[in-house]
Amino acid sequence: MMEATKTIKCKLIGLTLRKKEILNREYDSFQHWLETGEDRGVYSAYKQDARWLYKKAKRMKGVPIRKDLIDIQRRDTKIAEYWARIRVKGVRGGVKVALAHQPFNFEEWDVCESLLVRRDGDFYLYVTVKKEVELREEYSSIIAVDIGARWVAVSVARHRSKPKFYGKRVRELRGKYFWLRRKLGRAKKLRAIKEIGHKERRLVNDELHKIAKDIVEEAERHNAIIAIGDLKGIRNKKKGRKANRKVNSMPSHKLKEYIRYKALERGILVVEVPEFNTSKQCSRCGSMRTERPSQGVFICSDCGYQVNADVNGAKNILKRAVGYMLTAGALVTKPEGERFIAHSPTSSIRRMP
Repeated sequence: MMEATKTIKCKLIGLTLRKKEILNREYDSFQHWLETGEDRGVYSAYKQDARWLYKKAKRMKGVPIRKDLIDIQRRDTKIAEYWARIRVKGVRGGVKVALAHQPFNFEEWDVCESLLVRRDGDFYLYVTVKKEVELREEYSSIIAVDIGARWVAVSVARHRSKPKFYGKRVRELRGKYFWLRRKLGRAKKLRAIKEIGHKERRLVNDELHKIAKDIVEEAERHNAIIAIGDLKGIRNKKKGRKANRKVNSMPSHKLKEYIRYKALERGILVVEVPEFNTSKQCSRCGSMRTERPSQGVFICSDCGYQVNADVNGAKNILKRAVGYMLTAGALVTKPEGERFIAHSPTSSIRRMP
């Protein structure tokens, strides 16, 4: 059994003028107390939680609400399916607020801490939920995912011969908004830069969710483990400013997190495989005598193998995943026909936290 945790962003909708006034007062009073220490009327439990959380975080962008102070229930009204009760100073029982439609079933999860955030005059409730998930013990295949700068992700699998390329739209968005920010920066339009930054983030996140969903759904259809390259050390000062800009701006960690929690919800194991030299080693013969005439082309000088560089990296991740599982006493001890039996991990190959 493993614990799956995720955060659901819920916009508060249908707020009356009185409810908005109450929430704004509580929010402003809490922020004022954080900055000055003066209590203008803050719910006492929020202050207690803030004192404890301040040991871990220097800033708070919202009001932290612990799990015993938030109550989310299904009501199926015309306004919303789920409603929440938020405790505030001076209002007995708190304020009932409607949550914007979410394709999510709160009854199947345990509601934990939440964060009340105000942005552009609207309120959002970031609800953390968790539940115990039983991972599958038998797998029929492996999907290896290489995360890079040119393509957000490239996947290869034992059950198919052709690779899958993900992220063309993400690359287009990042390039478009990079040049747009540069243009606006020269004109010193700082407010416009901030606005397009929020828009870019929303669009990229939406694409990342689609990529993660496609990978996880394929793993579910073919009963496959998902192996992802460990990206430690991928940033290198010797690569040059342009290359490092692409690497530093790629949403690799975020994509890995999306794949992780979407897979965990379905009981699919996600492991990280050391990615050392996967971009330099030939996935066909194992030779290190290779060359990269361009970012996207890989050529082996020994066997003459020529392939997309990201595909070569994904194939190396796949080979290492199989090798560790079968020979290093790791997740898989032996093949049974086309099945794998999953056991406890070792240091050679590790579960994502």
